[in-house]
Amino acid sequence: MSTPETLRARLARSPIVVAPGVFDALTASIAADAGFEALYLSGAGIAYTKLGRPDIGLVTMTEVADTLSHIRERVDTPLIVDADTGHGNALNVERTMRVFERAGASALQFEDQVLPKRCGHLAGKELVSTNEMVGKIHAAVDSRRDRETLVIARTDAVAVEGFERATERARAYRAAGADMLFIEAPKSRDDLARVGGAFDRATPLMANMVEGGATPVTPAAQLQEMGFALVIFPGGIVRALALAARDFYAGLARDGTSDGFRNRMYDFDGLNDMLGTAGILARGKRYEGGGR
Repeated sequence: MSTPETLRARLARSPIVVAPGVFDALTASIAADAGFEALYLSGAGIAYTKLGRPDIGLVTMTEVADTLSHIRERVDTPLIVDADTGHGNALNVERTMRVFERAGASALQFEDQVLPKRCGHLAGKELVSTNEMVGKIHAAVDSRRDRETLVIARTDAVAVEGFERATERARAYRAAGADMLFIEAPKSRDDLARVGGAFDRATPLMANMVEGGATPVTPAAQLQEMGFALVIFPGGIVRALALAARDFYAGLARDGTSDGFRNRMYDFDGLNDMLGTAGILARGKRYEGGGR
């Protein structure tokens, strides 16, 4: 059998990798079945769904690791994991790197906000010093077990210190060993193009598309032309499901039946077909008789 292509190798070639956001094993399996080459485990998505709260640093490292392990049990697709600030200082980064890597992360994204952090598209962010973040990048690189596990360095400096300082920080993080750079929340497509133009094409760049956020949603093909190797859509699935859930519950409360929503949902058999229930039960039955 041929060896599967690593995420590092895939990011080094065209076309741009589009990674949808996922927040549990169900969304991950649906996204993998859709044919995506990588998935993004969103810390915001976990906060929205697991806690019913905004992305303001409430999710713990162990909650992300637990979610990650469930997803990895279900899918083989490369997983890019939102590691927030590393959940503390450089020593916490070391532990986060080891725990997430063991749980199946293909890449970890670390950011230069203070703890507790907040969504990159919310106002009022604060940053650690460049030197502190450089130390965190060193800690992540030094503690990973497999060089194929990527370290992605995110800076939120555009909204706090301006575009030029953001690129300066990103260059320092690249020099510290980051495999990919992520300048969060450029305010226009021109600024996205400036990000791409600020680095040579040997530097992998990541873009973040948030519907209604600070950065205009830009098609993947255009981002590739600007120089980006990866684009994530981290929270889109939660926004889509939240709207569908609101409509479902409103209709059920109003009508006392789900009939009005039936053409917008799986029925019982349809969901079990998607989950592969029959095959799982057949496999269990085979083992019951001592077979293989």
